[in-house]
Amino acid sequence: MASVEIHNLCIRFDANEVIKDLSLDVVDGEFLVLLGPSGCGKSTLLHSIAGLIDVANGRIDIGGKDMTWADPTDRNIGMVFQSYALYPTMTVERNMSFGLRINGTPKAEIERRVTRAAEMLQLQPLLQRKPSQLSGGQRQRVAIGRALVREAGVFLFDEPLSNLDAKLRAELRRELKLLHKTLGNTMIYVTHDQVEAMTLATRIVVMRGGHIQQIGSPAQVYESPVNLFVAGFLGSPAMNILRGTLRRDSAGESFICGDIVLDVSAYPWQGVVRDGQEVVLGIRPESLLIQGDGPHEGAVSLIEPMGNHHVVWITLAGNLLSCVVSGSLGVVVDQTVRFNLDVQKISLFDSGSEQRL
Repeated sequence: MASVEIHNLCIRFDANEVIKDLSLDVVDGEFLVLLGPSGCGKSTLLHSIAGLIDVANGRIDIGGKDMTWADPTDRNIGMVFQSYALYPTMTVERNMSFGLRINGTPKAEIERRVTRAAEMLQLQPLLQRKPSQLSGGQRQRVAIGRALVREAGVFLFDEPLSNLDAKLRAELRRELKLLHKTLGNTMIYVTHDQVEAMTLATRIVVMRGGHIQQIGSPAQVYESPVNLFVAGFLGSPAMNILRGTLRRDSAGESFICGDIVLDVSAYPWQGVVRDGQEVVLGIRPESLLIQGDGPHEGAVSLIEPMGNHHVVWITLAGNLLSCVVSGSLGVVVDQTVRFNLDVQKISLFDSGSEQRL
């Protein structure tokens, strides 16, 4: 196992600075997920850790050693790419053992490592098959197995599940989670899929434009986003947004949006706020509750059945808000309903800076 420490990293492609002055500490044994939209720099960062991209400035330490300019083979890493990159003429066993054979690893040791990885990934019956005889999920297991046999200190995953269908993605997510529990190795995983990030990560790093927006546990990032970008990027459906003003008087603070007035005096402010300040209120769909005696009223615009729950969309003061209803549904489209906003679960942001208040 090994930690990864990144200090003031800069990466440029010609005149385009993809990553600028980025620092990040990956704790030994954790499952860190780099999350963000396409083009945010997350794969570039991963490839720089792997040694596949040269850095313009900064330092990368792996296991306490400066590996900034070390060859990929000397970094004690195993990497799994989005594409399987398997040799079509080789069996599963030969694909998994190829790197070890090239490095001159003893035959008995190769057999031990391949057998161990195959058991972990349930590949034993497939060892003599070729890639053309495997499903997409099985091929990705082989690609993961090829990385595992290196017995590296750090494993890097570059969107390994993006080519799979939804059912296979769910299965392999579970297997990767169990694999990390079994091995205990440091794993760094790149994805733009928030479900993967929330289910796999020990910590999530949300990136945008080559910069880190927030680092925290899945619960911290989901419940207390540091800015509007993070708030909107995580969650499906996305966080509901209401734009309004803040009123401060002797009674405390209130959020005002049209006819909506919410007492937010108990909100844990992170800085000084002022009367009349333009603010943005965010609330997750599960914290908007349809109740017969709720203080707010709106019309049901759309209902999305999701199996074990429904997503109900309500129009309020020109805003379309979503709420999650579990179990049986007692409303229909175009019905007027009353509902409540759980002020204990809201997030407030400054309208200008978009930073959390």
